[in-house]
Amino acid sequence: MTKPGIPNDLVLSTSCYGPRLRSIEDQAFSAVAMGFRRLELGLSSTPPELRGWEDAMRETGIKMDCVVVGALKPKGPQMSGSMLGSLSADQREMALNSSRRHIQLAQKLGAPVVVLRGCAIENAKVEAAADALLAKHSVVDEDSRELLQEETREFVHKIQTKAQRQIEHFCRSVHTLRSEYPETLLAVAAGNELNDLFGFEAVQWVLDDLASQKVGYWHDTGRIHRRGRLGIPDQGAWLEAYGARMLGLHLRDATDDEFGLPPSLGEVDFKLVSEYLPKDASKVIDVDPTHGRPEVLASVQFLMGLGF
Repeated sequence: MTKPGIPNDLVLSTSCYGPRLRSIEDQAFSAVAMGFRRLELGLSSTPPELRGWEDAMRETGIKMDCVVVGALKPKGPQMSGSMLGSLSADQREMALNSSRRHIQLAQKLGAPVVVLRGCAIENAKVEAAADALLAKHSVVDEDSRELLQEETREFVHKIQTKAQRQIEHFCRSVHTLRSEYPETLLAVAAGNELNDLFGFEAVQWVLDDLASQKVGYWHDTGRIHRRGRLGIPDQGAWLEAYGARMLGLHLRDATDDEFGLPPSLGEVDFKLVSEYLPKDASKVIDVDPTHGRPEVLASVQFLMGLGF
C-alpha cells in the first residue's frame, strides 16, 4: 500500500478522497505519490480546503485539469446539478452565479474545462413516474424485462420532448457564460435519473444549439452503463454519437446496483470506451471514496493495460 504509483496521464478526481484528506494541498501530494500529475476538482460531501494549491503545484508540478460545477459546496443526497435550465428565473440566476464562481475558480487554478450538469425535469408527476419505473426495474423478472425496457424508452422519449422549454433555458444560460468567459471550455454531462433533463436526444439538441459556442460533451461510464441496463441508449450508442465532441469522461465501473466502482470491478466495457476516446480528452478516475489507494492503483494498471 505504500509502494509508489506508476506515472500516468490519467486524472484523479478529488471526490475520491471523501473526508480522508481535507486540503487540496494534501490531496495533490497524495495524488502525485500515486503517479498522477493531474487533478479534477469534483463533487464531494466534504469539499477540500483550497489554500495551498499554488504551493503544491510549484513543488510537485501537478495541474488542475477540470472543475465540476457544484464542487464548491457539499454534495447533497439528491443533488441535481447546476439548475441552469430551471423554469424558475430565480433558480437560473442562482445557477448562473454559481457557474460563474466555478469558472472563475477554474481560471485561478489553471483548469481549462468546467463540467456542467443538467437538472431534473421540473414536473412532480414526471418525477413520480420515473421513480415508479425504477422500482419496477428493481423487481422485474427476465420474462418481463424486455417489455419494461420498451416502456422505459417510450417514457424517456416522451418527457424529453416535453422538456424543450427547460432545454432552451439551459442553452441560453450557457450562451451567457460563453460570452462572459470565452477562454474556458464548457462540457455538458448526461444525467443519471430517468427524469433528468439530459437524456440521449436532449444532449444532441444541446450540442447542436451550442455548436458555435464550442461546447463539448462529458461522458460518464458508470452512469451511462446504468442507463443502458434500463433499456435506453447504452455505452456504445452514446460514444458513437458524441465521442468526437468529448472533452473528457469520468471513468468508473458499475453494476445494476452501483456506479461508483473502480474500473475493473464491474460490468463496463472499458475496451469499447477506449476506442472512442479523442486524443486530448481528460480521462478522470472518479470512484466512491469508500474505495482506497489499493483499488485506485489497481484501476490505473487496468486502464493503462487497455491503452488509456
